[in-house]
Amino acid sequence: MARLLSLPPFPDDVPIHPLLIIDYELLLKRDDAEIDKLWKASTELGFWYLKNHGVDPEVDEMFEMGAETMRLPLEEKMQYEQGDEGMSFGYKAAGANATNETGALDTVEFINVAKDDALAWPARVHREYPSTVNARMESTIRPFVRKSLAVNMTLLNILNDRLGLPEGTLATRHKLEEPSGSEARTIKNPPRPNGMTEEQAAIGAHTDFGSLSFLHNRLGGLQVMVPGTNEWQYVRPIPGHAICNLGDAMAIFSGGILRSNLHRVVPPPKEQGKLERWSLVFFTRPGNSQVLRPLSEDCTMIAEAAAKDTTGRLNTGSTSAEWFSRRIKNQRIKNRTGPETWRSSRGTEHRPSAA
Repeated sequence: MARLLSLPPFPDDVPIHPLLIIDYELLLKRDDAEIDKLWKASTELGFWYLKNHGVDPEVDEMFEMGAETMRLPLEEKMQYEQGDEGMSFGYKAAGANATNETGALDTVEFINVAKDDALAWPARVHREYPSTVNARMESTIRPFVRKSLAVNMTLLNILNDRLGLPEGTLATRHKLEEPSGSEARTIKNPPRPNGMTEEQAAIGAHTDFGSLSFLHNRLGGLQVMVPGTNEWQYVRPIPGHAICNLGDAMAIFSGGILRSNLHRVVPPPKEQGKLERWSLVFFTRPGNSQVLRPLSEDCTMIAEAAAKDTTGRLNTGSTSAEWFSRRIKNQRIKNRTGPETWRSSRGTEHRPSAA
């Protein structure tokens, strides 16, 4: 894995979408101006940088765990593969998922470790993992999960209050003790192959499944679709800054006030595309039993916003577990029957034109 100091710089001549920079230390102090900035980011794009989050040492160790795992023989990793029934936890091989309606294959491999398994270790909640994961579960993965949970729940609690929800409303939908789809994911994308363009997706256009994603990456490749356009723009990685974004659950709970924006991953631009791209995400998702619907009874603001929805997309009729499983299962290439399979894997902002 390339060290940070040896990475080629992110180019200046590609389209970049600037993100607001939020200071986590100021959020902990409930600084009004910083909370206003978080609200702006959450309602306009749904993406922002987060600095001073204090998780960088754990991030470095998680990248080491990911590299150790990816070096295992493929046949050993495949013993812990996700499978095709809608489970996310475990190993995913490159080419296991589609990236668009045509069935084009993804290029990434990753290891997902469930929040529940990390916190319950050495007990098992969902599944078993490769030896390299087990060896670092207590020293590396559990501390990363705990710190990431603390960051994400701080952000969710602030948004809870800004929405005007009763205290703890969102927290009760993300109880630590309830099994959920929350997970840590370490991702490896190979260097851009000869003949592959910078526009070909490694991970296709999507909105995230859950509530809040806490991302760490050192090379470019992440792109957001600018709201109101069909234009993709890169998000520039900034050392020491995580990238946070809201997912479908928060868009739905808020009646559409908060934004779960389309994004994708393509090979890093220019010289960066010659290197492996590593990224690390912690996904906070609601408890499995939580029904995804606007929290209208708890908040006038949400009720008024949800009443304006004419698409019906906010009243899902799904629990968090059902929503998550549907999206995972239908992007698996082995489950593909045609373009309709891909469409069935989509979230709140799916657009057929967004590849």
